[in-house]
Amino acid sequence: MSAPLAGKVALVTGASRGIGKGIALVLAEQGATVYVTGRTVNEGDYYLPGTVSGTAAECDERGSDSGGSGVAVACDHGDDAAVAALFAQIAAEQGRLDILVNNAFTLSDDLLEPKGFWEKPLSNLEMWDVGVKSNYVAAWHAARIMAPQKSGLIVAISGFAAVTYTYSVIFGTSKSAVDRMARDMAIELEPHGVASLALWQGLTLTEKARDDLAKMGDRMTTSITSMHCSTVEHPGRVIAALAADPDVMKRSGGEYVTAELAQENGVTDVDGSVIASARATRGSPIWKPIAEVDYRGK
Repeated sequence: MSAPLAGKVALVTGASRGIGKGIALVLAEQGATVYVTGRTVNEGDYYLPGTVSGTAAECDERGSDSGGSGVAVACDHGDDAAVAALFAQIAAEQGRLDILVNNAFTLSDDLLEPKGFWEKPLSNLEMWDVGVKSNYVAAWHAARIMAPQKSGLIVAISGFAAVTYTYSVIFGTSKSAVDRMARDMAIELEPHGVASLALWQGLTLTEKARDDLAKMGDRMTTSITSMHCSTVEHPGRVIAALAADPDVMKRSGGEYVTAELAQENGVTDVDGSVIASARATRGSPIWKPIAEVDYRGK
């Protein structure tokens, strides 16, 4: 029996470490050829461990039995020319793209500082550059490959910050924009058989989250820190299930709590645990799939 994602080509942005890395590993394990992007080329370039080549190598290992593999591409998603070159490479080497996971997001160094937005530097708008604009640019390129092939899945990694104050004004606004973008893209992609949706992550035990909890856990929102954490691979398992679902278009345009989709699909975390939804304490998604609600105003 072939692997669920055998023959599929995926791109996971911001996958040197963290959620992006976890997603890339799962997709490769299930048979996909996974393009891994990130800015960290050498260990030590960033204060946390992880590189694009390291993730790609682990993808090769995880995909050894399924035919999955990793392709490392050093890419700053704030550089539009570099992103264009990335997609040109994918088109030239693969001739298709089946999954785009827009995960890359720049987090400001003072994200957890309890200050007003006017007390923080305007340079924090970099979260809009790599986190909002970057999502649009990557999806724009992906759609130019997916629409002609009449298939594809674009996933935006978002969170409860879209409806509940979390960390900062820019952070919450960014997540809200990402979700609306995914919904409106779904409307325009629908005639071409391409799905677009947003996943809401709860607290995920990334390298950065572990570091933040150790250093500044007392500054983090209680409703976040009290949640049962997932591993970085849990969202990857959910995305793999979506990518293998022949009826994924029914999901297009919606915002989904990752933990809830996991339960619907019988997906557990790597240790077999069921991740609980934080809907009760963190809020509920706004956008439903366009198959259920016509948002065109007609």
